Amino acid sequence: MNKTISMGRLAGEPNVRETKDGKKVAEFVMALDRYKEGADFPRFIAWEKRAEFVEKYCHKGGKFLVEGRIQTGSYDNKDGNKVYTTDIVVESIEFCEKKKEPDGSEGQPENPEDTWMNVPDGIDEELPFA
Repeated sequence: MNKTISMGRLAGEPNVRETKDGKKVAEFVMALDRYKEGADFPRFIAWEKRAEFVEKYCHKGGKFLVEGRIQTGSYDNKDGNKVYTTDIVVESIEFCEKKKEPDGSEGQPENPEDTWMNVPDGIDEELPFA
C-alpha cells in the first residue's frame, strides 16, 4: 500500500499551470515538522479539481492536511545528467485552520450552537468505551 498523510504549512505560493493537453496541475512545497526537531519540505503535486482547490484556497503559510501517494521518477536535465524525483501526488486536501479575519483573529461560526451536540442523559450505558 502506498499512502501518506501529511500536515503542515505551505512554504511558498503554489505553482499552477496547464499541461499541453489542457489538464490543470499545481505544485507546492509544505513544511512538515519532524517528531523531535527540524522539518522536511517535500513537493506535492495536485491534478485537475484538486489543483483548482489549491489555486483558489492554498497560500503561503496556510495549514493543510494532505492525503496522497508517493511517486518517484527521473528525467535527464539540460546537461544530460539524470535527476531523480520523489513527489507526493495529492489525493485529498483539507483545511486545518479557520479562515483568518482581517484583524488577524480566527472566524467564529455564525451559530455557536452548531459546534456542539447535546448528549442525551443515560447514554453512558450504550457507549462501548464508557
